[in-house]
Amino acid sequence: MQQFRGFLFLVFFLAANAGAQTPLANAAIASAHPLATAAGKAILQQGGNAFDAAVAVAAALAVVEPYGSGLGGGGFFLLHRARDGKQVMIDARERAPFKATPNMYRNAAGQVLPQASLEGPLAAAIPGIPAGLAHLAQRYGRLSLAQSLAPAIRLAEQGFPADARYRALAQSHLTLLQRQPEAAAQYLQNQAVPEPNALIVQANLGKTLRALAQHGASGFYRGAVAKEMVAAVQAAGGIWQRADLARYRIVERQPIAFDYRGMHIVSAAPPSAGGLTLAEALHILERYDLNALKPAQRMHLVVEALRRAYHDRARYMGDPDFVSMPLQRLMSPRYADERAASIDLANATLSADLDKAPQVQQGNHTTHFSIVDRQGNRVAATLSINTFFGSGFVAGKSGVLLNNEMDDFAVAEHGMNVYGLVNSGPNRIAPGKRPLSSMTPTFVEDARGTLILGAPGGSRIISMVLLGILNYQSQTQVDLQALVSAPRYHHQYLPDQLEVEPDSFPGSVLDELQLIGHVVRVSKQKWGNMQAVWIDRASGEAFAASDPRGIGSGVAWH
Repeated sequence: MQQFRGFLFLVFFLAANAGAQTPLANAAIASAHPLATAAGKAILQQGGNAFDAAVAVAAALAVVEPYGSGLGGGGFFLLHRARDGKQVMIDARERAPFKATPNMYRNAAGQVLPQASLEGPLAAAIPGIPAGLAHLAQRYGRLSLAQSLAPAIRLAEQGFPADARYRALAQSHLTLLQRQPEAAAQYLQNQAVPEPNALIVQANLGKTLRALAQHGASGFYRGAVAKEMVAAVQAAGGIWQRADLARYRIVERQPIAFDYRGMHIVSAAPPSAGGLTLAEALHILERYDLNALKPAQRMHLVVEALRRAYHDRARYMGDPDFVSMPLQRLMSPRYADERAASIDLANATLSADLDKAPQVQQGNHTTHFSIVDRQGNRVAATLSINTFFGSGFVAGKSGVLLNNEMDDFAVAEHGMNVYGLVNSGPNRIAPGKRPLSSMTPTFVEDARGTLILGAPGGSRIISMVLLGILNYQSQTQVDLQALVSAPRYHHQYLPDQLEVEPDSFPGSVLDELQLIGHVVRVSKQKWGNMQAVWIDRASGEAFAASDPRGIGSGVAWH
């Protein structure tokens, strides 16, 4: 009966909104840095749309937030085009170089080489962000790529002040940045952490942005910039070739879409595991009235759903261009029934009792932004270079800090990555393959309005987005700031532990969870940096909120 009511809602919702192009009262942006938010706002005020603003925000973040994303990284852009309702995911995920092999990070004895997949150019996959920005501008924007990149170019060439977050992360990764002269020159001053508010000028990165602005994707993937990057990579022991860059392509993918308790949810498709894992967990939880439960009972059920969804993430998911995945089965209500049947309402399941499978996790870094313009176009984008400051390698005079996303692959069958976690077959290294990701940019639509959200945080991204959706569903009056500020907890199947943020949950609740068998670990620090926008369907008003855990900003204006 519940599924039938959900079906009726969806039919009504789609009929009521088919071809709808009602302008909104205002526009809104939330991003992880005030300067990036300002860049997006400026582009919208110049007549650009949400897709132009996405180019501006992503490029600005590449300059002012080099520890989280950049031209040397990748990501996913989830788009909704208002004029025809088109929804698509732009897959700008990095690809393995064509000289990559499954055993490239192992010695002759089969042992994984420490740090080989984390530091230096051998750790870098072929970046996707520049191609993604050019694709957005060409296929979906109103303005030229050069116009949308202009704010980022100014920030690179004129500099931006080193804030407390930048300085703290530069300090914690000082040794990494000091190892290479180009990285030290670009992000440090006299081999030391910059003084407060000292200008961080990236002239070489500005030149690369100008080449991208003038020539589009070719300005990065071919010509002088490509030649410079490949020469620097090869000179330092990497395996990039000019053909790796020339053959990089954006892929437009159909997003994952499903329903949960009167909400229509659209999220990232493989090679992100985000949408599938989110769908499976929510389909399991749909069998319970979470809002009627006590806090410990609610957390127990959410953890058990996450445990099972992450179990399947590890078993089945990878690059859809290389592996076959049982997508329909994983998203089906019948399969959710099968998974839910093993949940004990009074006791925690031991992850070891599930079919043993490897673990998969990405870095606790990344960035996210959410945008809506007055026409109703919207973007949710999650971007990454993997760990803070990626590989720590700046590719010569290009100014491009390279990712270390090769560590997101299974560097060996059941071998551990940087986080002490194990990977497996569907995500093994192959030439041209895209590593599995947890990035989960998401749209949520219901009778009240539309929520645009996402967060950084590695394997915790999916649980953060899930908790955001559950909190949204439970709110009588939508409070966007409360949604992005809410306390967080996480379980990912292995290691078999319930991780909670410090000073966020009553001791009595944690004690109750331990009594029924959960291993509770209180984290040393809070995590995530959620950025959300909400559109009130009744008023057409848009609102924005930025996670207080970060330094970002959310703005809405008429």
